[in-house]
Amino acid sequence: MLPLDPIFKAYDIRGTVPEQLDAEVARAVGAAFAAFTAASRVVVGRDMRPSGTDLVEAFTDGVLDQGVDVVDLGLASTDYLYYAAGNLDAPGAMFTASHNPAKYNGIKLCLSGARPVGQDTGLADIKESAADGGPPSSGRRGSRTEQDLLPAFGDHVRGFFGSGPIRPLKIVADCANGMGGLIAPMVFGELSFEVEYLYPELDGTFPNHPADPINPENIVDLQARVRQTGADLGLAFDGDADRVFLVDDEGVGVSGSTTTALVAAALLDRNGGSGTVIYNLICSKSVPEVIEEHGGTPLRSRVGHSFIKTTMADSGAIFGGEHSGHYYFADNYRADSGIIATMVILGVLCEGDVPMSQLRKPFERYASSGEINSEVDDPKATLEAVEPKLAELPDATVDHLDGLTVDCGEWWVNLRPSNTEPLLRCNLEAADEAMCKEKTELVLNLVKEA
Repeated sequence: MLPLDPIFKAYDIRGTVPEQLDAEVARAVGAAFAAFTAASRVVVGRDMRPSGTDLVEAFTDGVLDQGVDVVDLGLASTDYLYYAAGNLDAPGAMFTASHNPAKYNGIKLCLSGARPVGQDTGLADIKESAADGGPPSSGRRGSRTEQDLLPAFGDHVRGFFGSGPIRPLKIVADCANGMGGLIAPMVFGELSFEVEYLYPELDGTFPNHPADPINPENIVDLQARVRQTGADLGLAFDGDADRVFLVDDEGVGVSGSTTTALVAAALLDRNGGSGTVIYNLICSKSVPEVIEEHGGTPLRSRVGHSFIKTTMADSGAIFGGEHSGHYYFADNYRADSGIIATMVILGVLCEGDVPMSQLRKPFERYASSGEINSEVDDPKATLEAVEPKLAELPDATVDHLDGLTVDCGEWWVNLRPSNTEPLLRCNLEAADEAMCKEKTELVLNLVKEA
């Protein structure tokens, strides 16, 4: 039996190489995935991590041994892989550990049409089969071909810019030595923006800074360069370039909630002021407010791409956004893409004559704690101890869509257990900074005392 428990997460496969994830595991997962999908071909891509080449080769061998063909994209961003899975109507496997350090690698899987694979939609079955080494050989060998869909992906992405004129904006893009260094120049090369790239070299050892833009420390270089050059916008991509975080013209970071609200407003306006938009439950309250103000129907979801994509499919939503920087588009096979979100934002900037620092202000209405992690011995027991104390607060309403959410009118808090560590994640929002600080201290003390 292969020890797969540590690397199979809620939404993907991820672990250290070679201690947890090696060629034997990759081959078994490839065979199990091919058998699970029962497809005639599987699309495979990888990021720039040095370990990716051998892992892809082993995974491919497992797929071919099931009599299933492999379409190899080579180096790819995760959103490019999802596009290919949608365009070719085939299941896909992306080898990446996203924002994790260099010693990690992983596999993000999707079904044909870029449909999600999560714990409840196939990942548990694939794990069970792979733990036994994967299914036996089919007796027929599939074939491997290489295919370059990058030009088509670039055209697809640029189609989200909108129909307005292109103003001569200056952009600084921090690729963090990740796949943004491949994707961003390809997309922007056909547009008349002035773009400067920081760390565009593909280097999976991340020699400059971690490819994790949600951590403020990792966008310091970008912020400084935006200020130095007087740029109109800064872009910070993560390792596999499916997420983007924005920096405004004053060098100030823009939250995922604000970006979600901006993109939602733009797409609803283009859609004639109608449509459903998904937002996850740790997004700011400003997000559903903005959706309604632009004629849309807001729909709240659990955190995580498999939940967002499923909810989008069920509801017919035109867009979905997460506070963590994932943005999902119905016209992109409901898959997430940072570079597509960038195109929408640039379209909005070009249509108006307002800098990003001013454009963002109407969408930022509350004070936020940011995500605060607390180490606890038993997250579930801690939640059970904290809930009665929060529930008795004035005007409190409680729900359990994802962890524990308590809304007290002028402020709300969500406490969620981590999927992989003994942590409770706290996100709190309030009417102003003073109240946010006060209520965050209250909640964290309750967690500490539990």
